[in-house]
Amino acid sequence: MHRVVVGALVSEDRVLLAHRSPHKRAYPDQWDLPGGGIEDGESELGALTRELREELGVQIATGSTMHLCRMTAGPAEEPVLLSAWLVGEWEGAPTNVAPEEHTDIRWFGPEELPPIAHEPVRQALVSAVWGRG
Repeated sequence: MHRVVVGALVSEDRVLLAHRSPHKRAYPDQWDLPGGGIEDGESELGALTRELREELGVQIATGSTMHLCRMTAGPAEEPVLLSAWLVGEWEGAPTNVAPEEHTDIRWFGPEELPPIAHEPVRQALVSAVWGRG
C-alpha cells in the first residue's frame, strides 16, 4: 500500500494549505495539506520533514509536531494510507517552491477554511486547532 504524509503548519490561529495543481492525478484543483509519498525506509516524520522542505522551503522542528489522524484513502484498487500531522514550529518562511505541485499556498483561519481533499482530515484539523468540529 502506498503511504502518504501531510502536514498542517499552524501559526497564530491559522493553517497553511496548498492548492493542488489542476494537472495532478489525485485530487486535482483542490485545497489540501502539503506533503507527499513516504519513501522506502523513511519514517513518517522523516518524510514529512523532507516533503515540507521540498514543497514549502521550511525546516520543521519535529519536536513541535503532533499526530492528527491516519486514514485509508483513494480507490479500493489503489488504496493509500494517509497520515496527517500538525506542525507548530519551523525555520524559514513558507513559500511555494514546488509550483508544479501547487498553484498557490495560503493561510486560513477557522471561518474561511475551505473544503480539503479528505473531509476526515479537515474535521480532525478543525477539532485540534480550533477545538470544534
